[in-house]
Amino acid sequence: MVSDSMLDSLSRSFASYVNHSFISGSLRQYPSLEQYYIPSKQERKRFGFCTANHRMTVSSTDNSVDTKSALSGLAPLEAVLFDVDGTLCDSDPLHYYAFREMLQEINFNDGVPITEEFFIQNIAGKHNEDIAVLLFPNDIPRGLKFTEDKEAMFRRLASEQLKAINGLYKLKKWIEDRGLKRAAVTNAPRPNAELMISLLGLSEFFHAVILGDDCEHAKPHPEPYLKALEVLKVSKEHTFICEDSVSGIKAGVAAGMPVVGLTTRNPEHVLMEAKPTFLIKDYDDPKLWVALEELDKKEAAEKPAA
Repeated sequence: MVSDSMLDSLSRSFASYVNHSFISGSLRQYPSLEQYYIPSKQERKRFGFCTANHRMTVSSTDNSVDTKSALSGLAPLEAVLFDVDGTLCDSDPLHYYAFREMLQEINFNDGVPITEEFFIQNIAGKHNEDIAVLLFPNDIPRGLKFTEDKEAMFRRLASEQLKAINGLYKLKKWIEDRGLKRAAVTNAPRPNAELMISLLGLSEFFHAVILGDDCEHAKPHPEPYLKALEVLKVSKEHTFICEDSVSGIKAGVAAGMPVVGLTTRNPEHVLMEAKPTFLIKDYDDPKLWVALEELDKKEAAEKPAA
């Protein structure tokens, strides 16, 4: 469907569009992708898009939840589970770009490029089988082949552009210092997941990587997170999850665990509908560290005196 030369051309086009700090974890360092494309009235009407100036990412603000004590009930903490795309790294711009360019190449939507809103509402965080059904409802095999080609392009882009979410390695050290178990739980295909985890230097960090492809049901079903608990031999009463998408947050909540949501690319009001425990901008967000400090205090108080 998509030739290697086309993938090379699209990769070069993307590289010329963004600077080398594109995936930086800070929205202030680069313009919104929507400035690169303004949807037509016809497209907004067709797909139900609304605000033309909407941004894929919004800054985190205080939520009504008491974040200070939000995680303290997990003491003693046993494990932390992470999504990959958008949670370990800000990869959604790469996925969005690949989908937009390749769909336009095959004249999807009469050649009108998809917008960020369409990507957020219909693609972000979803399993490729579900995406194939959405984009090619009358030709699922074609849809599956398209998503395979799109993932090949994504891996080319990620090899040059991928960077960690701000504060990730600070949280990594906090987890390691406490000897907690950890797993990556993702709807991404195995080649994508392994590449991103490797590029981020986390191959030795995770005790397990759970793929939607290895489960009967992918996210938003809770099965992938429940499987992670089983593999790690930990309890949901002593584990929390980090997620950035509605699909992933719903999966974690359905699995019975607190979910810390990241506003990496998705609007806060959309994420809050999935009922995360609280939202953070990134892993440097003070709200996260206040909650972790309170968790440490609760755990120390419950330890028997020597």
